[in-house]
Amino acid sequence: MNNTGFTLEGAGTLFYKELLRFWKVAFQTVAAPVLTAMMYLLIFGHVLEDRVQVFPGVGYTSFLVPGLVMMSVLQNAFANSASSSLVQSKITGNLVFLLLSPLSHWAWFVAYVGASMVRGLAVGSGVFLVTVWFVPLHLAEPWWILIFAALGAGIMGSLGLVAGLWADKFDQMAAFQNFIIMPMTFLSGVFYSVQSLPGLWQVASQLNPFFYMIDGFRRGFFGHSDVSPWLSLSVVGTAFIVVAGLCLELLRRGYKLRA
Repeated sequence: MNNTGFTLEGAGTLFYKELLRFWKVAFQTVAAPVLTAMMYLLIFGHVLEDRVQVFPGVGYTSFLVPGLVMMSVLQNAFANSASSSLVQSKITGNLVFLLLSPLSHWAWFVAYVGASMVRGLAVGSGVFLVTVWFVPLHLAEPWWILIFAALGAGIMGSLGLVAGLWADKFDQMAAFQNFIIMPMTFLSGVFYSVQSLPGLWQVASQLNPFFYMIDGFRRGFFGHSDVSPWLSLSVVGTAFIVVAGLCLELLRRGYKLRA
């Protein structure tokens, strides 16, 4: 891989190509995840609306919506740069054309992670726009919504790129997603407050960085959270620096790209 510098024009071209790639199948990459989130909302909201109240004056369905929005952002940002882009390019063999281009590792990072962020945020926005018809939501501290959505999408886009570099086939990618990403997402407080858990599980949940992404994001809607948003910001910000740094280093080395 060319390491001579950051090629802005090349990064923009690759970014545009990645946007077109997922947008041409938007029914699968955007509409389907929105429908899945709607099913979660209808089922869990119907069953638990009158039985659970997490924050004072906040119904369970209202509590659930931000978690579903952020879960959609994270899962789709990861999927875009991992299974549906890099691994697919490896398997079909068209990755060689990118390797022949004079793109730096920074250009690869900006293009792939940027496109992943766009897809994640597009799906999250779609989930929000559809679910807001069902429940009243107020933006108590909207800056936290923007910060955690962007950082969360950036982390998952970078992590997806790391997983895509490591995986050589879809089976490996599916294992990474099913045994790491999905459990960490579902055990992060999407459907519940960690304060309702026994002490040991509260501690375990607070070791999960996904918890801080979702808790900080939810803070923007209600002005309430399980932990301080500044603590969440420090954890999520540190996670982004670590994962992005790892991703850039692997790209700089050309890890498993020339095999």
